[in-house]
Amino acid sequence: MKGTAARMGVMKRVSLVFKAKANKALDKMEDPRETLDYSYQRQLELLTKVRRGVADVATSRKRVELQMNQLQQQANKLEDQARKALGMGREDLARAALERKASAQGQLNDLQAQYAQLQAEEEKLTVASQRLQSKVDAFRTRKETIKATYTAAEAQTRINEAFSGISEEMGDVGMAIQRAEDKTAQMQARAGAIDELMASGALDDAVGGSRRDDIQSELDMMSASSDVERELSRLKGEITASAPKQLEGGANGNSQATTQSQAQDQGPSGPYAPPPPAQAQPAGIPASDLPAEPQDREGP
Repeated sequence: MKGTAARMGVMKRVSLVFKAKANKALDKMEDPRETLDYSYQRQLELLTKVRRGVADVATSRKRVELQMNQLQQQANKLEDQARKALGMGREDLARAALERKASAQGQLNDLQAQYAQLQAEEEKLTVASQRLQSKVDAFRTRKETIKATYTAAEAQTRINEAFSGISEEMGDVGMAIQRAEDKTAQMQARAGAIDELMASGALDDAVGGSRRDDIQSELDMMSASSDVERELSRLKGEITASAPKQLEGGANGNSQATTQSQAQDQGPSGPYAPPPPAQAQPAGIPASDLPAEPQDREGP
């Protein structure tokens, strides 16, 4: 018994939960405008049935009225026949005619009672139809007013949700924008990291296909520095050698003669320039790796 009662309690709870869930789902899916339109449609159907009933009662009343007219004509005819029979001395025929007239009159009385009943029923149905028509018209007006108000409230709610950003559509748009911004920031960070790695030379191995030799890179930098120092020393020697000749030419005042005599004494390779001073060998570089010193050119 206890187990049965427990099962019954569980079933009741499950049924209650199911009904609550179904009611909530239906309430969420229900549109008041559709409900109002459906109710108005049902009222129109009911009004149509009432009008059809009024038409049926009126048809029956009209049929009874036709029968009453026929019986009335028949009774009048029988009365005329009885009068003619009495005039001709045929009392038996007159009695038979009056008996038929009495029977027709009884039927006519029944039809008159039925006619009065149908007429009263028709009047009631007509009044009910008019009242129902008024209610349907009022309901239609109220229905349209409620639908317009609901539509305006729904539009206002959507506008407010759009402005506040709490609607589902705007929430989806905001999430999409946030994801786009996150991906953009990630790509920018990745591009900056790759630029830094390329600037530091960490990605040269992957691009060139071979590992970079740090020692060779340092030796290349020292060799380039030695070339610069050697070129600088050569320029200094040329400037030092040309300075005394310019001073001497200015003191004698005969720069043209001096120039001609120097041109005769010089060889085809140009003026003689003293060799640049010897440079110190850079540390860590063998002497064999250094470029050879230019030899002095002799004149012809």
